[in-house]
Amino acid sequence: MNEEDKIIDQSELAQSVAGNIKYSFFDHFLIKPLDPIKVKKEFSKPVSNGTPAKDANGVEAQDFDKVETEVKEVDSDYLKGVVIKLPLYYNSEHAQDGPYKNIGVGDIVIFRATAGLPFDLVKDSRLIRLYDILGVEK
Repeated sequence: MNEEDKIIDQSELAQSVAGNIKYSFFDHFLIKPLDPIKVKKEFSKPVSNGTPAKDANGVEAQDFDKVETEVKEVDSDYLKGVVIKLPLYYNSEHAQDGPYKNIGVGDIVIFRATAGLPFDLVKDSRLIRLYDILGVEK
């Protein structure tokens, strides 16, 4: 099963689960985070020239003239998630029009990994404010 199928399954699951959640949220979206996004990052680390040598004051010092670069695959600072429940104000007539009006249950959104609050009443979910949502995957 590829990632595209997983995302489709997640959005269908979100729509079926949304009706069973007995909570309504005033200004937070209920989001189910997907698997972390992996990215490749370069890390630099100093390389020693040899053994430590004592200076005039008797302090051992080691020279690090060279730098080694290493590429590692790490978790991104951003996450994708499936919208499970919309906030109450979002569907009201007082909500502002704009690009955010197109977010619906089952949509995939992207947000910072540190954004939102864990919501332990619904397993593996977070409460995210509208301004924490950076984009919508369509």
